[in-house]
Amino acid sequence: MRQIFAPLLSDSQFARHSEQSHKWSLLVVRDLLRGNVTYGELQNSPEGIPTNILADRLKRLEEAGLIAKSAYQEHPVRYAYELTEKGKALGDVLLALVRWGKKHIPGTRTLESPAPHSVRGRKPTRKQDRKS
Repeated sequence: MRQIFAPLLSDSQFARHSEQSHKWSLLVVRDLLRGNVTYGELQNSPEGIPTNILADRLKRLEEAGLIAKSAYQEHPVRYAYELTEKGKALGDVLLALVRWGKKHIPGTRTLESPAPHSVRGRKPTRKQDRKS
């Protein structure tokens, strides 16, 4: 993807870091849209997001008002994450990027379509889910 947007990006260290940060943030939003709500489920993303980056992305997305977290277990505390209305609006942006990629980038692959129903209020039960 960098090759496509290279003319629009600075070659500075900040630009390279920013590009990677946005990549992970969009993948976390994608996974939340697909119904993955716990730290463990998000960590199991096919792209293999490193745990330190996942924790940082979740914190920043929450600070930006794109996600909200709620405790689903007290000892130890574990959280479920949910997109806010602001975060859900990114779904249209991601879908547009997917459509563009499939049309203009040969070999573009996508994951299965997410279930159309909402996961709001779902209580996670997986033991491997970790607190963030």
